[in-house]
Amino acid sequence: MWRKTYMRNRKYLAMVPLLAGAAFMASVGVSAAEAKYTIGISNTVQGNGWREEMICAMKAQALASGEVTKLNIAHRNTDAAGQLEDIRNLISAKVNAIVVNPADPAGIKSALEEATKAGIVVVAVDQAVTEPSAYIISNNQEQYAYLGAKWLFQQIGGKGDVVYMRGAAGASADSDRDKGFKKALAEFPDVKVVHEVFTGWQQDQAKQQILDFIATGTPVNGIWTSGIDNVIVDALVESQTPLVPVVGADNAGFVGQLNSVEGLVGAAVTNPGSIGGAGVTLALQILNGKKPAEQTVLVEPQLWENATEEGKAKLKGAADPSLSPEWPVSISIPDWTTYTKEQIVACKGPGE
Repeated sequence: MWRKTYMRNRKYLAMVPLLAGAAFMASVGVSAAEAKYTIGISNTVQGNGWREEMICAMKAQALASGEVTKLNIAHRNTDAAGQLEDIRNLISAKVNAIVVNPADPAGIKSALEEATKAGIVVVAVDQAVTEPSAYIISNNQEQYAYLGAKWLFQQIGGKGDVVYMRGAAGASADSDRDKGFKKALAEFPDVKVVHEVFTGWQQDQAKQQILDFIATGTPVNGIWTSGIDNVIVDALVESQTPLVPVVGADNAGFVGQLNSVEGLVGAAVTNPGSIGGAGVTLALQILNGKKPAEQTVLVEPQLWENATEEGKAKLKGAADPSLSPEWPVSISIPDWTTYTKEQIVACKGPGE
């Protein structure tokens, strides 16, 4: 469903800056006294830096818009069943819109359908959902994986053994990244995956997993991670294991390592947690009668690597040591977010 929608969106994506810009012009003159919407938020992963940035971006954009009186936030570690409960509670609270990062694309379909029937705008961020009435704004997860994996396989000379460190089993973002990874793998038949593991996008878990693998003594030529990256480099350094090329996301800690760890070769693929703020913007656009032409909008990733001088320059320019190591350095998305750095870092929504 996602890929078919993506192909239909190519024409629409060219219009995104115009649509978003119109929404921003409309919101600039709105005073706090004119704020009129309550937005519900549902997220099922807590304690993960990317998700925390996503929540802060939602708060910051709601505040910056001047159109939101209150955020009703369900932010906890749970599964699809728990998220169903959370979404139904938001429906009962009569919010105007629900912005959701889905635990399972199909597992929450019934609740999203109920929300739409209740007149509530539904926007899924970061991952696709199967409910056709929901709008989706997401980083292009398949392309995210493809770019990083292809770079890694080229970097190791088109042959060798790699570790494949995935995200959360069942999450649609992980499934889409798996498609992208395997697309690249098919182009390099002499590259073999010698170890595949689900990290759950949890830092401590991922670090222990790579340490356990290192303890086996199995040689490896490269490591691809689904955004759990700086702790993998930490594990290699702390265990005095020879460094191999590592692919991760644009997290501040990993970007810093790519700039500073001697002998480390790697690439960061952008995957901004600020997509949460973009989801709030899209919800407000729809509430204000500015529905997009298509249901899905994808934000295309970039790859920054430190194997070339040009890549090193991009990484140096992107680095932001003032951010939490687990936060992506892409704290805003052009044409979709209007808050300041101070606002997203403060992580305060309307009324807080």
